Amino acid sequence: MIPKRASIAAGILLLLILETQPALSLPPPGSPDRTLQQSRQLYEAGNYRAAAELLQQAVSNFACEGDPLNQAIALSNLALVWQKLGEWEQATTAIERSITLLKPISAPRIFASVLNIQGQLYLQQGQPEQALETWKQAAKLFDQVQDLNGVLTTEINQAQALQALGLYRQALKTLEQIQEKLRSQPDSLLKATGLRSLGEALRVVGDLNPSETILQESLEIAQLLDATQTQAEILLSLGNTHRAQNQPQMAINTYQNAAIAAIYPLTKIQAQLNHLRLLTEVEITETENHDSAIRLWRQIRVQLSEQPASRTTVYLRVNLAESLLNLSQPEILVAVDLLTEAIAIARQLQDTRAEAYSLGSLAAVYEQTQQWAMAQRLSEQALVLAQAINAPDISYRWQWQLGRLLKAQGKTQTAIAAYSEAVHTLESLRTDLVAVDPDVQFSFRESVEPVYRQLVSLILQPPAPGEVPSQENLKKARELIESLQLAELDNFFREACLDADIQPTAIDQVDPDAAIIYPIILESRLEVILSLPGQPLRSYSTPVDSQKVDVTVGQLRQVFVPVFSSQERLTLSEQVYDWLVRPAEADLDAAGIKTLVFVLDGSLRNLPMAALYDGQQYLIEKYNLALTPSLQLLAPRSLPETSLKTLIVGLSEASQGFSALPAVEYELEQIQSLVPTTVFLNQEFTQEVLEKQLNQRSFSIVHLATHGQFSSQAEETFLLTWDGRINVKDFDQLLRSSQNDLKPIELLVLSACQTATGDQRAALGLAGVAVRSGARSTLATLWQVNDVSTALLMAEFYRNLSVSGVSKAEALRFAQLKLLQESQYKDPYYWGAFVLLGNWL
Repeated sequence: MIPKRASIAAGILLLLILETQPALSLPPPGSPDRTLQQSRQLYEAGNYRAAAELLQQAVSNFACEGDPLNQAIALSNLALVWQKLGEWEQATTAIERSITLLKPISAPRIFASVLNIQGQLYLQQGQPEQALETWKQAAKLFDQVQDLNGVLTTEINQAQALQALGLYRQALKTLEQIQEKLRSQPDSLLKATGLRSLGEALRVVGDLNPSETILQESLEIAQLLDATQTQAEILLSLGNTHRAQNQPQMAINTYQNAAIAAIYPLTKIQAQLNHLRLLTEVEITETENHDSAIRLWRQIRVQLSEQPASRTTVYLRVNLAESLLNLSQPEILVAVDLLTEAIAIARQLQDTRAEAYSLGSLAAVYEQTQQWAMAQRLSEQALVLAQAINAPDISYRWQWQLGRLLKAQGKTQTAIAAYSEAVHTLESLRTDLVAVDPDVQFSFRESVEPVYRQLVSLILQPPAPGEVPSQENLKKARELIESLQLAELDNFFREACLDADIQPTAIDQVDPDAAIIYPIILESRLEVILSLPGQPLRSYSTPVDSQKVDVTVGQLRQVFVPVFSSQERLTLSEQVYDWLVRPAEADLDAAGIKTLVFVLDGSLRNLPMAALYDGQQYLIEKYNLALTPSLQLLAPRSLPETSLKTLIVGLSEASQGFSALPAVEYELEQIQSLVPTTVFLNQEFTQEVLEKQLNQRSFSIVHLATHGQFSSQAEETFLLTWDGRINVKDFDQLLRSSQNDLKPIELLVLSACQTATGDQRAALGLAGVAVRSGARSTLATLWQVNDVSTALLMAEFYRNLSVSGVSKAEALRFAQLKLLQESQYKDPYYWGAFVLLGNWL
């Protein structure tokens, strides 16, 4: 993917002199007006350095003529060009000079356009607050002159600034308001392009289904107007949304239609490249095979050679080269030729960013062919250029690449240093990766996650055979894996939603009887770090590759359904027990550990730790158990012994295509008999009722007995109400509305949910719900268990919880053991799915 660092609605290179002073014929050669026209053509062609030179000439000419208005316009456009080139200081100087010139002049539309460009500059330099305020000012000015296009542009940009600030709800509200404004307008090209920008914005924030709907609406308008090129651009956006929805065949069909409709060659090439990329990444159908990919790339190659030099054609060459390397039979020499051309064009254009990206991509080819020295030299050149223009979104890639190259050459310490720099850069990009750089966001598992895992793998390598990693390295590895957990949650929500500066609390300060187990899935082995109260960290390793771990976990997850052989389940359960717990048994016994807290990694999150088997007993028979996404999220505190005021809402009747849960009524009756309870069932359980109750009263426990699903996609993680669904992204607004630092929800209970079938990372959605709710602890189920056994377990859980001195983890363990001891419910299917996340005290 080619990285982008631009706002969702691209800045408008207005060059308003052409509108404020319309001419019947072209301005004479050498005039400032003519210079502006030429610079605009160069800008649109992607030749930014040449555009900058002409704009500098225009600024000088307008100054000599005493024309501050057009001087300001030229300066604002110069700032936009400097932004494209990564020349931040020059861009800032140009935009500030433009604003200074405009302040005494009454030209609100021009001033608004200049502010729009300044807002982009703020956002791209990591100043979203200033960007937001600037775009608000611009929107007011556009509104004054009734410029709907200007208003919509700045409002879409405001939504991105809000996203960058972590204000998801406000961003979404802004986008919804834009949608209403557009829909109230008559069908027009402006409406079609505005809806397209809105659809793009919704995709970036992860609202994929609304993105598809809006883009379809945009397409219908463009078809009605017979705007062929606009149709092609909308189809290209729609194909990208289908791709993000993991609908490759639909995406390919849409890209093909975009290429057919495109009038401009570059739009056609981009659609064909996206089509090719999918052909090289996934298996589609028998008709979409290697031969069709070959025909397509050759066609693209010819078309590219016919296009004039520009930044766009540089990136298209890089994109094509990357696809050629992904073919089943990589076209190495052609890829090298393409990237060499890209570097030459970037240098011709004096486009440092494009050159840095092309150089690094060429280095990746030499890495693939194991030409380490050449790959290292090119990576270092690319990194120097990227850092010179303050482009961290590509700098981290080349730092990571250098780390891999140094590791391949056996230079472990310098490799660790390079990887550490890459992680440091990623940490600085934490917000930007989510809100400003959707391409990095799109490929998180390929472009971000491996950086952390590969560094951890290096750090945890024993210094010599028979030796163990140092305490310093164990602590560093633990910090890295926790940082990865936070980054995963940011990626899940498409926003930086967590405070990375929270200091984890020492485990012996939280609970002197608890140990923490950190499994870390690496490419060729499974590492486990064990933290015991008051003792140094220790680790143990199993030589099993990540694919074997994922396959074993997937098999075990399937056989928890009782129709499968219990012997097969026990064998697989014991295998995972051997990886995670058995090497620590003696240490746990010696330390008198009563509670195990797991910070699970990857596919392991989908497994119930309670049902791991040591050959004699299940793990739940020996320990209280809890999960946490990260100790950095932990707010240590015991459950208050005051009255456990509980709000219970649930569905016992079938609703929205989901089956009935008849035992929910019994479950609620049992809980009501044990703790003070407010209950809303079936038609009474709406989101509005839930919000009202939480706003009016303070509850220690919020219990939702309803269908729900956890998924690795936020938009597919939800809880069912009588009249709709509560999406995970709404949890902060819904549940935190009743909370403050002094009286948070102590426990959120979700008693009839399940992880999405076939989704290895589905439990990420469960962690997302736990974090988003703001509750200290969350009790949920990994699969939708038997209705009656759930009611029995929940009743027993509350009975235990109401006993003074019993922790949440103990209350759950006793309830699970109660079912385990009953013959009809002894299978882990009935009790194993229940997991406690967060504070276990």
